[in-house]
Amino acid sequence: MLENQTFLITGIADENSLAMKTAEKILENNGKVVCTGLGVTPFHKNLSEKAESFLNKNYEDFENACKKVLGNDIYTAPLDVTLPESLSHFADDLKNKDIQLNGFLHAIAMDKTIRNKSVKPMLEVTAEEFNDTMNVSAFSLVTLCHSLLYNGVLQNGASIVSLSYIAAEKVSFFPYINMSIAKAALERLTIEMAYELGVKHGIRANAIRFSPYMGSKAGNATLKVEDVERANRISPLGNALPEDLAHEIVHLFRKETRITGEIRHVDGGFHIMG
Repeated sequence: MLENQTFLITGIADENSLAMKTAEKILENNGKVVCTGLGVTPFHKNLSEKAESFLNKNYEDFENACKKVLGNDIYTAPLDVTLPESLSHFADDLKNKDIQLNGFLHAIAMDKTIRNKSVKPMLEVTAEEFNDTMNVSAFSLVTLCHSLLYNGVLQNGASIVSLSYIAAEKVSFFPYINMSIAKAALERLTIEMAYELGVKHGIRANAIRFSPYMGSKAGNATLKVEDVERANRISPLGNALPEDLAHEIVHLFRKETRITGEIRHVDGGFHIMG
């Protein structure tokens, strides 16, 4: 299904990441993957010892997970979407290695207002916290598209998928608050990219809202067991599984699909409930 096609998978933190399941599914369908994780790059300046230690540990977990699940031959690289130099360096490296991308999964998110399953109320969120979350979790879609496209790496007819969830539209019983606003922006940017890149390059762009899921680091940030159980109980089909999400992403990656500008739901019907 995905023979002779290569896809960039961002947002892998460990072997339980939703992005990792997508990478596995691509390989199962005879495609190839390029994976990026958050780590120290040559362009990080004046990092504190604590920050450098965090980034090194994060990247070590990422690389170990990729090797364990995907194999030793997978291309992995550190990428910080907040640093233009990091984006350009990554795109240049792909170009120099003659790696052409047929699409990518945007699963990058960060929110410093979430700590130890506690979420800061919106009225207490600072402008810096808001802008940081928006930059990493939403606007990075634009900067990543720009870097890959104008370095000749992202091919015409490619497919982009952004990972979102129902809280981008509705106040939910599992509070993400600041992150929810960034995801709403990510969805809107995805639609804008669907038009702009579709007209100019035949590139498709869609977003997917997934069920509450605790298996990943992101899900564990605020979700409680009872949150997931409640969603599972009220969803007509029960919660969707990571396998369901990966299957839908692979479907949207297929060249044969003329689907773009969609906000898809892979959530067992959770979104139709009041």
